Amino acid sequence: MAEITAKLVSTLREKTNAGMMECKAALKEADGDLDKAETILRKKGITKAEKKADRQTKEGVVASQISGGTGVLAEVNCETDFVAKNENFKAFVAELCGKLAGGLAADSSEIVELIKGKIAEMGENIVLRRLEVFQAGSGQLQSYIHLGGRVGVLVSAEGAASPEAATTLRDVCMHIAASSPKFIQRQDVPQSLIDREREIAAEQVKGKPAEIVDKIVNGKIEKIFAEQCLVGQAFIKNPDQSVGDLLKAANLSVTRFVRYAVGEEI
Repeated sequence: MAEITAKLVSTLREKTNAGMMECKAALKEADGDLDKAETILRKKGITKAEKKADRQTKEGVVASQISGGTGVLAEVNCETDFVAKNENFKAFVAELCGKLAGGLAADSSEIVELIKGKIAEMGENIVLRRLEVFQAGSGQLQSYIHLGGRVGVLVSAEGAASPEAATTLRDVCMHIAASSPKFIQRQDVPQSLIDREREIAAEQVKGKPAEIVDKIVNGKIEKIFAEQCLVGQAFIKNPDQSVGDLLKAANLSVTRFVRYAVGEEI
């Protein structure tokens, strides 16, 4: 039996883009012959990952995992809706999120090899497109996945933990999934955005008396605050109540949130 050195394994990895363990196993089977080992990997489909790496990925799922005070929200993309709906693929994404919530970095060798292995198995390009990691700290985390993984939300909040608080935060996550706010409160809206919207609104009512212009422009800015700031939005389950009032009643305050929708901005 030929000696399977680290250099030999590395050479095969560079040629095939397969994982280290797959390369080592193929070399053992080929008794150290690089060409034979490459053929073995090709027959098994393990070198597919490299060839598929440039294919566009617009489908996929958003998934979340909260574990030990760490919460992750990830968008994992594939090429087709068929694979996105596959239970094998969904189980892989759940495993991926679990490892990320456990502390592994997205660019760690274990995560990279896990993705490459699934590319070879599923026959499609697979990409960890986006990832957000929240630490609960002294607060609490909650997540919500909508439409079978098409939309996902992760929220971090301050306030005493309780079953009622958890229910409220889940409702807030559902609201964010449906209403897609951009900011938590008006203080978070960049002044540059406010100035731009004022300029646009003023141009639209140009020529009217100054007092009317100011009233209309200010009204448009207030509408932006109400539509884009979470705490000012009407709660989807009770439009007569704002999300801010809902949170206040539960002694909660949202400190961070992230919302992903599969394939947006691709």
